[in-house]
Amino acid sequence: MNRTILITGGAGFIGSHVVRLFVNKYSNYNIINLDKLTYAGNLANLKDVEDKPNYKFIKEDICDFDAILKIFRQHAIDGVIHLAAESHVDRSIKDPFTFAKTNVIGTLSLLQASKQCWEDNFDEKLFYHISTDEVYGALKFDNTLFTEQTKYDPHSPYSASKASSDHFVRAFHDTYGLPVIITNCSNNYGPYQFPEKLIPLFINNIRRKKPLPVYGKGENVRDWLFVEDHARAIDIIFHRGKTGDTYNIGGFNEWSNIDLIKVIIKTVDRLLCNKEGESDDLITYVTDRAGHDLRYAIDSTKLKEELGWEPSLQFEEGIEKTVRWYLDNQKWMDDVTSGEYEKYYTTMYRDR
Repeated sequence: MNRTILITGGAGFIGSHVVRLFVNKYSNYNIINLDKLTYAGNLANLKDVEDKPNYKFIKEDICDFDAILKIFRQHAIDGVIHLAAESHVDRSIKDPFTFAKTNVIGTLSLLQASKQCWEDNFDEKLFYHISTDEVYGALKFDNTLFTEQTKYDPHSPYSASKASSDHFVRAFHDTYGLPVIITNCSNNYGPYQFPEKLIPLFINNIRRKKPLPVYGKGENVRDWLFVEDHARAIDIIFHRGKTGDTYNIGGFNEWSNIDLIKVIIKTVDRLLCNKEGESDDLITYVTDRAGHDLRYAIDSTKLKEELGWEPSLQFEEGIEKTVRWYLDNQKWMDDVTSGEYEKYYTTMYRDR
């Protein structure tokens, strides 16, 4: 079946993995990658597919409704995988307006364009919205997990903006009958992640012998999901998920921040042929983040039982693969941390 799928935020971390998977797996799909190319968007992430005949990049802002509507009509979009979002909690605390605009108004722009272009025939159409486990708030240190029935309780401007966008997606389904699916995922890790995030930041800091800043006592717990497993889940859900439903995607893989950091240190030191424990002294405890949730953990049982998905990698395998990638791709990391990547691609697409 020939389809034209719009993937928003496809130059970002998770988005680039989804774009790569769909472009390589579905030669009969036209994949349009729409990205504003903010600081976290890097087209170098997709150099291996940029010349594929079923791939097209468009530089645009999802908040520009008229531009989005034109793209929908011009390319006859019949599916949306919406990943474009501001996602860094620290940045949301400093600048909540940007998060509200991109994550709420941007999502609303895409929803309205979908409704206007599809309302005469919703058959074979789908608006797939990728969200986060942070909308659920925080868990106690017990055996409880976030399920699809967990009530929303966001604690940061980031999670509040994502919760709001989720509500708009459901409202468009309930009000207009728009075919939608929402997924809420746990923390992702893997290649091509922007180095403001914990794992690539710490890998790079160990390589350069810089401090490893740890919030509070490092006791906060997160559930970690390898990004390629997440992309595979998105593929399965996009094609076989139930319209109007929600699916949680997690790694069944909880780690406290300090224990995770110790694994990263041990792995990087070994692969760099450093003495064991050489980088332990780089750990630097800093004042905890405002509103820092204690624990997130996703229950992916529904996704496993209904659609047969489960993580393919144990965390030790995934972190080894991830650390090796960053150490083997130091030019990518250096270009990102220096800003060189922005100079090339933003110039190339400035007027498009």
